[in-house]
Amino acid sequence: MRAATRPGRRLRFAKLEAKLLFVLRLLLLTAAAVLCAGCAGTEASVESAAATAVRPCGAAQAGWQALANRIDAPVYCPSWLPDPLTSTIDGQWNNIRAVDGDRSYLMGFTWYERQSGEIHVNLRGYPGRTAIPTCTDTHTAAGKSTRRRVPCFSDLQGTKVVAGRTVAVYTANRGADQWHVLYAWRRADSLYTLSEHVAEPLTYGQVVANLDRMLRSLVLIRPTA
Repeated sequence: MRAATRPGRRLRFAKLEAKLLFVLRLLLLTAAAVLCAGCAGTEASVESAAATAVRPCGAAQAGWQALANRIDAPVYCPSWLPDPLTSTIDGQWNNIRAVDGDRSYLMGFTWYERQSGEIHVNLRGYPGRTAIPTCTDTHTAAGKSTRRRVPCFSDLQGTKVVAGRTVAVYTANRGADQWHVLYAWRRADSLYTLSEHVAEPLTYGQVVANLDRMLRSLVLIRPTA
């Protein structure tokens, strides 16, 4: 009799084991789905937070915010400038502050010391315009001067990508950007530029390295009023 019942018991145990394994797999799949959903939600939250996070521009941010509000357009505040410069508008090194009637602006920062050299950085913005601006070129020959309009930025050296931003590199520029290496890029319907003077104590390579670092440090400031 015992021998007759052993196969039945083994069958019942096998069925019970199969049910337990099925339930266990179901629980594992459910837990995995919950965990994946949680991960997706966490990633989305992080991306959302990163998209809305305000990157500080330090003590300089208030001045750039005021500029953005004044021209009713976004501006770029550099959170790093080559030593000893700081990017505070109206600060010690901010020697050029120009805003035109078309809302374009030029902010220049300069350190100069006789027999030591110069460090000069310019930032420009042209709200609502993406074309390269033009400057007046005066040519004098045989005592006669002629004037013509030419691009303010020229001698294009190609483009490069820095921190995900594609910039055009110009090395022959006019006005306040003369003798500068200049980076120009477009955002939405506006043109922006960043340039630095190639002069002692810096070499061309050091100026380019500075421009790359400044470009990576830019903080977009949107108007709030």
